[in-house]
Amino acid sequence: MRVAVIGGGPGGLYAAALLKRLDPTREITVWERNAPDDTFGFGVVLSDETLGGIEHADPEVYRALQREFVRWDDIDIVHRGHTLTSGGHGFAALGRRRLLGILHQRCRDLGIELRFRTEAPPAAELARDYDLVIAADGVHSATRTAHADAFGPRLTTHRCRYIWLAADFALDAFRFEIAETAHGVVQLHAYPYSRPSPDPDPDPGADPGPDPGPGPAPGAATAPAGPRHPGGASTVIVEMREEVWRAAGLDRADERESAEWCAKVFTDALSGRSLRSNNSSWIAFRTVVNERWSYGNTVLLGDAAHTAHFSIGSGTKLAVEDALALAACLQEQPDTAAALTAYEAERRPVVASTQRAARASLAWFEELATYVDQPPRQFAFNLLTRSRRVTHDNLRLRDPGFVASVEDEAAVPAGTPPMFTPFRLRGLTLRNRVVVSPMDMYSAQDGVPGDFHLVHLGARALGGAGLVMTEMVCVSERGRITPGCAGLYTPQQAAAWRRVTDFVHAQAPGVAIGIQLGHAGRKGSTKLMWDGIDEPLDDGNWPLVAPSPLPYKPGSQRPQELTAGELAEIREQFAAAARRAVDCGFDLLELHCAHGYLLSGFLSPLTNQRTDAYGGSLSRRLRFPLEVFDTVRALWPDDKPMTVRISATDWADGGTSAEDAVAIAAAFAEHGADAIDVSTGQVVAEERPDFGRSYQTPFADRIRNSLGVPVIAVGAISSWDDVNSLVLAGRADLCALARPHLYDPHWTLHAAAEQGYAGQGAPWPLPYQAGSRTPPTGRTDAPKPRLTLR
Repeated sequence: MRVAVIGGGPGGLYAAALLKRLDPTREITVWERNAPDDTFGFGVVLSDETLGGIEHADPEVYRALQREFVRWDDIDIVHRGHTLTSGGHGFAALGRRRLLGILHQRCRDLGIELRFRTEAPPAAELARDYDLVIAADGVHSATRTAHADAFGPRLTTHRCRYIWLAADFALDAFRFEIAETAHGVVQLHAYPYSRPSPDPDPDPGADPGPDPGPGPAPGAATAPAGPRHPGGASTVIVEMREEVWRAAGLDRADERESAEWCAKVFTDALSGRSLRSNNSSWIAFRTVVNERWSYGNTVLLGDAAHTAHFSIGSGTKLAVEDALALAACLQEQPDTAAALTAYEAERRPVVASTQRAARASLAWFEELATYVDQPPRQFAFNLLTRSRRVTHDNLRLRDPGFVASVEDEAAVPAGTPPMFTPFRLRGLTLRNRVVVSPMDMYSAQDGVPGDFHLVHLGARALGGAGLVMTEMVCVSERGRITPGCAGLYTPQQAAAWRRVTDFVHAQAPGVAIGIQLGHAGRKGSTKLMWDGIDEPLDDGNWPLVAPSPLPYKPGSQRPQELTAGELAEIREQFAAAARRAVDCGFDLLELHCAHGYLLSGFLSPLTNQRTDAYGGSLSRRLRFPLEVFDTVRALWPDDKPMTVRISATDWADGGTSAEDAVAIAAAFAEHGADAIDVSTGQVVAEERPDFGRSYQTPFADRIRNSLGVPVIAVGAISSWDDVNSLVLAGRADLCALARPHLYDPHWTLHAAAEQGYAGQGAPWPLPYQAGSRTPPTGRTDAPKPRLTLR
């Protein structure tokens, strides 16, 4: 097999070394357009998981890396005169030049041809002459660009500028420092990657010169392993929003001026030392995603295939892990085509998970200015848990003292998980932070909730949540989504709902029950979910109305554009339903302005194309939903809270933006909304959601910390650890969970039992108290064998 590798970074080099080691008969050539000692960036961080894979696959490379690694456990977070330290994290780093030097030497020892200062031929040309072409040519991959129609790349450029620099001394911890300058917030990410020398240079001012490193094979290009730094060395990355970067004049600064500016801003962190650069420039991070990673016998690897923001330290890690997987698949599969398919199938889920975490981390730093006023310990906890990879529970295992100090600052009683602290909205105090999210059940008859609803909502109220929400309750017959949707537009429906609220208040005292009112708009007159979600009825359809005459998707019924008279009629339908909700005894009312239903349809520019006073600018698109809100709020008791659910993004080009979502939330809060229930999507059929654990919570986070308004976070929150993390970090006030409560109606009580909590935030109903401990399982303490006979 002849293998061509485009790009001599860690991923490309390690893939070459592994493939040659697994089969010495392979002829492998690596093209690298730069010199062997050219590199960008300074230190590289690798996880223990990645190192374990390297140790298993190539012990020689592992031993060489192990000799070079700098390890540390602490993270220092510095902000407004406070330095807070969290321990137990475990990092390992080394200089990028040292890493490349080790891999260069390994490749030479194995007989791989390294062509430095040589531009690789185009991948299409190499693919004719080689059996496999590995495109490891980085974030600006020429291979990916040349074959964009085959790989399907999507590139997103983000809103911060950052620069890689280095300091010639070793920090004693990973350091995050926040500087609030006259131009805006600036952040520093810094970590050591080279230890101080045990025999420091007697002349500290002298240039230490290059480290000779391992000698090259005869005739091979020289690859210096990098300069020595007697005092050690640290990577220093400085990052800020684009507008801050421009306001500071850094868009006009050269490399030296940029390094000097950064050193001045962070002079305390550097103890007055200078920063050095290496062809350093200000960069806007770009996320790379590809629909496919291979094309014929050409395959993408590392940054050419995917990128993840540096703030979670995963770029080199992902590239090395790609190399391990690719080599293994080529060894295991019968041919190259099968190997490339298996490689992508193995790596894509891992990469997607890492990219989600990286985007959450990136977004946190983009919105850093909204967090700087948090209390010091909450700010530090928020920073540490920003990517959702580190959570309340595993941080408590790493550093219990640090987490205890955060909880103490937040007035969380000792022994109480944050999720079991009370929360007040107007005259309603919820005993914990768990909400049973509204879930359509499609089980009503003529809009009347029956025994199913009594059992469904009653069971979840007995399960311990602080607030149980009904499904979307429709304000008119024509406002239903399906024939099975519940309503509140007749006396019979009101009487049935009163039966449910009476049961909850009598049998689950302390649990609040809320009603969500809505109108289906253009998404109405469809089949029950299990018969074909969003599909029109085969017969018996009723006419639909919407802000604009746009069907939800091809094949959907075209709605009629609402007239001024019809708008007034619908406002009165919401008012009538609210009056009945008062009589039914609900504790909270939520107005449904999300998911593409009628009020949501007014908010999104993709679904509202009106030219009258109810369309056009965001303020005009808000007009009708605010009119409905004001009408309902005027009827709803003053001491009872009212919330609004919104879709904070349409997940589609040209739709509601994150900035729009903040403005929408601000408008409802100004009109008296007590909390914003922040969901996303389901507005247009062509959406592309970025699914993943807690994937919607950053939108709630941004609204809460931009406006100071309480928020309910939703969206794949599935564990009590997630709830504790979100609440303690100040990203959400309440967490709404749907599917976990379908799986386990007693989810909240079980979360309390699993955490050893038995307080007033989650009391067990008297008939259930005997089940408040985890049931015993089969015996696990059987005697161990003492003797094995062979």
